[in-house]
Amino acid sequence: FSTYYGNDYRLNISPKGFTGEKYGGATYWDTEAYCIPVYLGVANPEVARNLLMYRYKQLDGAFVNAKQQDLDGALFPMVTFNGIECHNEWEITFEEIHRNGDIAFAIYLYTKYTGDKSYVLNEGAEVLTEISRFWADRVHYSQNKNKYMLHAVTGPDEYDNNVNNDWYTNLLCRWTLKYTLEILDEVDDKVAKKLNVSEDEKRRWKGIVDNMYLPYDKERDIFPENDGFMDKDLTPVSEIPSDQLPLNQHWSWDRILRSPYVKQGDVIQGLWDFIDDFTKEQKKNNFDFYEQFTVHESSLSASVYSIIAADIGYEDKAVELYERSARLDLDNYNNDTSDGLHITSMTGSWLDIVQGFAGMRVRGNELHYAPFLPKKWNSYQFRQMFRGRILKVKVDKHGTKIDLVSGDPITIDLDGKKLELK
Repeated sequence: FSTYYGNDYRLNISPKGFTGEKYGGATYWDTEAYCIPVYLGVANPEVARNLLMYRYKQLDGAFVNAKQQDLDGALFPMVTFNGIECHNEWEITFEEIHRNGDIAFAIYLYTKYTGDKSYVLNEGAEVLTEISRFWADRVHYSQNKNKYMLHAVTGPDEYDNNVNNDWYTNLLCRWTLKYTLEILDEVDDKVAKKLNVSEDEKRRWKGIVDNMYLPYDKERDIFPENDGFMDKDLTPVSEIPSDQLPLNQHWSWDRILRSPYVKQGDVIQGLWDFIDDFTKEQKKNNFDFYEQFTVHESSLSASVYSIIAADIGYEDKAVELYERSARLDLDNYNNDTSDGLHITSMTGSWLDIVQGFAGMRVRGNELHYAPFLPKKWNSYQFRQMFRGRILKVKVDKHGTKIDLVSGDPITIDLDGKKLELK
């Protein structure tokens, strides 16, 4: 919170905050994917809204980034201070385009969590439209598979660059186009006129939504991370000698790229974003498969795996991964704490408690909880803001207690039971 508390939409959050000079204070997609969900739970909604306004105010730079790729619409930068791309590695700068979808998803999260549509039906609609124009120009149609595809991309797993059909990126592309079409049905005439989305554009977007290619391995019942992933030498991380970890400090880049080792959640990131859209079996199969290859050499990784582990009932694994996220810098897991602390790992630790152990979800307009208490813990508690209320949740060996600290009465769902809090 000393890094950012929402007073100025011209500012944003650096992955190191003010604790170190690595990354130079630049903005990454970490803000939308990890920080905004926490600010939505602990701060005035204006804080998250200002983070969304930061991107809206930098749309002109996003137009420049897209034009440099000979593409329509807006491509928000991987790394920036002013909206113009500041990164210099082509496989990330040009190809890690999932960040466009992460920014769109943050708009959806803000709207879902706060119930406030004033942003999404105005500035947000413009951001979504220009991102959708980018996606629609970036995909290509495969006559071979009769599907739309995204080639030459890099997913969140930066240990596998320049791949075809990263599952997470394709998923976000499809979802963003679908969500944008839904929002366009709700905007008023003034906004619609400004956006000027033609019926032909809408038909093309709908066609992409209906025919987007998403890799699927029927035999394993999992989503391959990309088209080439299943052809790798699938040797688990457990067989790597410990003195060769972290890989990025011991292996050549060439060796890493040819390996099956996952830097951070990629498919698992998608399961987290859309956690209610997949069956428990789908989440379990994908977790079991990818966890054995994931080295968690990113501060973004362990927390997401922990939430999915909690969701599928792997309580001990959820705690293990939470501890890795919470103690990343204290224990210097990746031998890089000297570069500065990992702000996103801190946000992940909060998310692990609230979304993981307490099972917090927003479904429709209602808060849901499905808590468990780790075996070696006596209790945990947190406060949470939701639509003008402050709730206090405590879980101990006697069960779960939820108090409405302030705000109007609210009905919540606790383990499938409706409870009115006053």
